Amino acid sequence: MTQDTPTPPTNDLVELRDVTVTYPGATSPALLGMSLAVTEGEFLAILGPSGSGKTTALRAIAGFEHIQSGEIHINDQLVAGANRHVDPERRRVGMVFQDYALFPHKTVAGNVAYGLNRSKGEARVGEVLELVGLTGLGDRMPNELSGGQQQRVALARALAPEPDVILLDEPFSNLDANLRDRVRRELRLILTETRTTAVLVTHDQEEALATSDLVAVMYKGRVVQVDSPAELYTKPSDPWIADFLGDADILTTTGHRGYAETAVGRFKTDLKGPVVVVVRPEDVQLSVGETPNAVVARTDFFGHDQLVTVALHGGSRIRSRIGPRPNYQSGDRVRVRAIRARVYPGRT
Repeated sequence: MTQDTPTPPTNDLVELRDVTVTYPGATSPALLGMSLAVTEGEFLAILGPSGSGKTTALRAIAGFEHIQSGEIHINDQLVAGANRHVDPERRRVGMVFQDYALFPHKTVAGNVAYGLNRSKGEARVGEVLELVGLTGLGDRMPNELSGGQQQRVALARALAPEPDVILLDEPFSNLDANLRDRVRRELRLILTETRTTAVLVTHDQEEALATSDLVAVMYKGRVVQVDSPAELYTKPSDPWIADFLGDADILTTTGHRGYAETAVGRFKTDLKGPVVVVVRPEDVQLSVGETPNAVVARTDFFGHDQLVTVALHGGSRIRSRIGPRPNYQSGDRVRVRAIRARVYPGRT
């Protein structure tokens, strides 16, 4: 007689297995068979357009939403599944909300200490305030702090109970652009130093790429690709992801004899028949003095670089991202070529 061998634990601190969530009265599920794993110490960003299910996924992990099917595991413990739903306060998760959700009548120290055991609360509050760079501000009230400081108080409160995972729901959306960039760098540094596992929900592509170890792209309740920021950007699994994640131009043509021929170059492919060719603006070069194949339609100048839109002789348009020089003007005749592109099957 043989005994079943128990399944060994994995490095996955958070795991969603075929999770479905449907809201009452909804015509389609918010999550539809979603599967996702977050490794211990990893920073994962869930990225997607409005209505893709990313916030529902975060709330399901936290325990704020009940799931209809599938399982959610945190630190090898089943917290949601068939006839099981562990309450949020028992899941060992820390939550940083979009509006920070600080108690206006409590001091900074009071906010951070909320939910801590009194016997070790004061010492732990001091530790996390030092960790997030707020030493000496424990007696301040939230309305006496800047937006960036309030965000760090919210992070300190989430870190104080030493949770297994930190969940961040659009935590930078209330900050202006310059402060947002600085605060997210600080947050990433803090989480890296503490080796904290984190899941960030955002609709900001730049934020997801700049902050995380891995990005999970969601569409209509499903995860459609999970990869490192660099792999996701350079090797999107389909044209929709390429177009959603940064700037991209899409050309239609035909795959024939190992190539896809376009107005801006020919690209190797094993595909035959209709194809779409996805080109990033930074991979498009412009030159003068050669036989032109396009006319400059407009230039958007940003100082450190510029985005030049050109109209190809065939009628389609494509963009080129170049440095601040040379200055192209509308009507300039140029030669356009793409140094690389990705080719996908087209509609038949």
